[in-house]
Amino acid sequence: MSRGKPYLVGHQEFAALYRVDPKQVAQWLSPSRGSVLDPETAIIVSGVRYWPLGFAAGWGATTARFRQVDLDVKARIIAEQGEGWEPDLGDELPPIVGQQEIIELFHLPAQGNLATTIATGRFPEPDWLLSGSMLWMLDTVLDAVPKLRESARSLPWDVDEEVVAALRDGTYDGPGSRVLTRGRHARKDL
Repeated sequence: MSRGKPYLVGHQEFAALYRVDPKQVAQWLSPSRGSVLDPETAIIVSGVRYWPLGFAAGWGATTARFRQVDLDVKARIIAEQGEGWEPDLGDELPPIVGQQEIIELFHLPAQGNLATTIATGRFPEPDWLLSGSMLWMLDTVLDAVPKLRESARSLPWDVDEEVVAALRDGTYDGPGSRVLTRGRHARKDL
């Protein structure tokens, strides 16, 4: 039996919970600052970190320097996300996908194909809009396949079952599965 949609937060929502700038979350993740926020606590969807709301709201009490969560912000996040449940750990979450995983799932020829399908209302509404990014539960996308095929002009919307299996068992390592280093630090990794 499905538990419904779990509550999640991205960088912006995490920052709002503690009344800090979103850049502060990136600093908490930084190894040079001792990784106050362990990157392993996040799930990665389309190359971006997201956290279960239960973890994010409780995180401030686990740090060396106590940080008080803003309960009004937490209540607003829950209200915005609608009916759901509050997970504490990433392994409690159902498979979640963003645009990069969806492109791989259907082997779409270009990101524009998906963007057009979303913009014209033929793709299901996102389950979340977090930090400016649309996210879906994998099952939401798979349930929409018949409708996608019916409304398609040229794309077959064939599902790659190997990608589905990898997403379900947590072994997906395709596009979007890693956070890409950005900015001046990106050149150091080359």
